Amino acid sequence: MNFYVTVLGSGAALPTCARHCSAQVVNINGFRILLDCGEGTQTQVRVYRQRLQSLSTICITHLHGDHLFGLPGLVSSMHLCGRTEPVDIFAPAGIRAAMETLLSTAGSHLDFEIHYHELTHTEGCLCLFENSRCRIHAFPLVHSVPTYGYLIEEIPRGKNPARRYAYCTDTAYTEEILPYIQNVNLLCVESTFNNAFASVAAEKLHCTASQAATLALKSGAKQLLLTHISARFKDPAPLIEEACSIFSNTLVATDGTAYEVSQ
Repeated sequence: MNFYVTVLGSGAALPTCARHCSAQVVNINGFRILLDCGEGTQTQVRVYRQRLQSLSTICITHLHGDHLFGLPGLVSSMHLCGRTEPVDIFAPAGIRAAMETLLSTAGSHLDFEIHYHELTHTEGCLCLFENSRCRIHAFPLVHSVPTYGYLIEEIPRGKNPARRYAYCTDTAYTEEILPYIQNVNLLCVESTFNNAFASVAAEKLHCTASQAATLALKSGAKQLLLTHISARFKDPAPLIEEACSIFSNTLVATDGTAYEVSQ
């Protein structure tokens, strides 16, 4: 049974030639979920051979542009490619107004419905979606605007244990999320900075590599994947070294790479 994450964009606010803005496709036994939709995501979908029309569920962490600006273009491309099936978008409150204003201003018409699910809860882990293959939960993070992490849980077949993937960006370090990410098989946490920029990270409510690793260690995660890498780090070696000093089973996300959510 397949459960893997294809990274379409692993960069922070400023995209680079090596790292596009935040976006991932989670494939869980053939069901695909798009996590975030930064600028250029529709291009990355094609470059890395993800099936555009298979994306019926989209989860946006927050409404900052590097996680959102690709969404109008993505749904417009779906329309141009003949989509008629509805799309579910889970995102913080304000997503409907933002999308409807922009699409209306651009004179865009869609031949399919968008079902907006606006998140407003400020504590706890809420189940948003369930089908025969997975459950999707959301929990609040700590950032400059309302932001949510997502926990995707496999619904196992037979006696197989349920694998879980948690996606946490953008956020300052907070141990309040530990109950929601406990013992996940793969934990993806933003690592915009390293300790050399700890004061900048604190000011901007982002994590350092060591803080991401500490969350992995304290949560009992099996593996850590660092993402949302600042354009300052053309070479991510300082981030991986810092994280591995705390949590050895750490990888840095690379655009175009698929990461298995393994037992």
